[in-house]
Amino acid sequence: MRGYPEPALETVRALLRRMVGRRVAVIGDAMLDTYLVGRVGRVSPEAPVPIVEVQREERMLGGAANVAKCLVALGARVRLCGVVGADLHGDIFLQEARGLKIDAAGVLRDASRPTTHKARVVARNQQMLRLDWEQAAPLDPRLERRLIRAAARAARWAEVVVLSDYAKGALSPDLCRAVLRAAGSRPVVVDPKQEPWARFRGATVLKPNRRDLFRVAGLPAGDDAAAARAARKLAADLGVAHVLLTRSEDGLTLASRGARGRAAVRHLHARQRAIFDPTGAGDTVAGVLALALAAGADIETATWLANVAAGVEVTKFGAATVSDEEILDDLRGRAPGGEHKLWTRAQAARRAAELRRQGKRLVFTNGCFDILHLGHVSYLEKSRALGDALIVGVNSDAGVRRLKGPGRPVQPQDDRMRILAAQACVDGVVLFEEDTPLNLIRALKPHVLCKGADYKRKQDIVGWKDVESWGGRVERIEFVAGRSTTELIGKTRKKR
Repeated sequence: MRGYPEPALETVRALLRRMVGRRVAVIGDAMLDTYLVGRVGRVSPEAPVPIVEVQREERMLGGAANVAKCLVALGARVRLCGVVGADLHGDIFLQEARGLKIDAAGVLRDASRPTTHKARVVARNQQMLRLDWEQAAPLDPRLERRLIRAAARAARWAEVVVLSDYAKGALSPDLCRAVLRAAGSRPVVVDPKQEPWARFRGATVLKPNRRDLFRVAGLPAGDDAAAARAARKLAADLGVAHVLLTRSEDGLTLASRGARGRAAVRHLHARQRAIFDPTGAGDTVAGVLALALAAGADIETATWLANVAAGVEVTKFGAATVSDEEILDDLRGRAPGGEHKLWTRAQAARRAAELRRQGKRLVFTNGCFDILHLGHVSYLEKSRALGDALIVGVNSDAGVRRLKGPGRPVQPQDDRMRILAAQACVDGVVLFEEDTPLNLIRALKPHVLCKGADYKRKQDIVGWKDVESWGGRVERIEFVAGRSTTELIGKTRKKR
């Protein structure tokens, strides 16, 4: 945030801990998202369209329920209020919500409309087609009254409220007024879409996107200065405390009304990302902002943290969640050096799963790496060239002693891991205590397992059968002649 000091890592860690267990009511348009992910290899003989060979189908909560999902991933207690159809997709929606421990008692069923459902066909990490089932219309008056009662109860229970508007009919003016009344002094964060926005008057934060803000403010779209004018105007027109404008890869603009009514404006620019998929980023901003406010953060810190979380989310495919560890990992990664590449087994497993979701190829190898030399570097570079990311498993000190004898390792495990992490070809380093990396391999499920060419048969390589069972392969890498840790240690001892 321009002119705003970035909090210390320990301060952020403490805030994330305070966010756990906070009560959040999420009220709005509930949806179900389906992803049909496959590959394209030919064109249909029936029509000039590609044939997608579906490899997997994923179903997840969308719309207001995606905000709830993001909050649960950060440890919040969530009550969700909305409407789904009395159909199969509604059944699946409620099953998914309950599986995530979301309180869905406020999700009502309407036999007169379908569950809002969006199915996306994806190949080569790109959407090829989207199919929508929806009915964007006001609720039946009796159903609306039931939803108002459920939403007001949730607002009184919560420490913070999120109104998530996707213009499907759940957030009527009467419901919004009832929720704002029930919330009292509690923060209310609104992600608006359907006009008129006067229904959100009195909210704490209004979080529009760039296109909607300029349209509603009646001002031409433009740069930071234009965004500041539009956000300031909207804050004054609607009497909200803050307008937080999301501007996709350009970051956020926050306009906060002062004591005299004029809004102070700050811009927070997004960190540049090699992979950028904005799907779900706005929901992440709304959820993290609300949860941070519930935990006692000021609006600047809450906005800064929401921007960091959104930066993590856009590196993932689809509407994904972000964990507290991923936020901290991202912040550590801004520091020079390779400390952000030092992962626990759980962190490595999450990264591996994300790479698979993105259609990336994961390579794994392991070893002691006691004294890193040219042979090691060449081996690691050749391994990395076989995929999109390389994770290295490192034997613990106790494991090295069991393998090499009491005189090894020469360097302690923390040093060995840190030196490996400093290599540009290495994407992550994980310690394992066992004699073999088999459990680690099973946790990561790499596409490629690399070992040295001194293994004459792949059957002698630990984990080969597991890797091939999920469609991966084993590669044996040639070593650089005359380079080995044992020889280096021997030469050093002779010189003494």
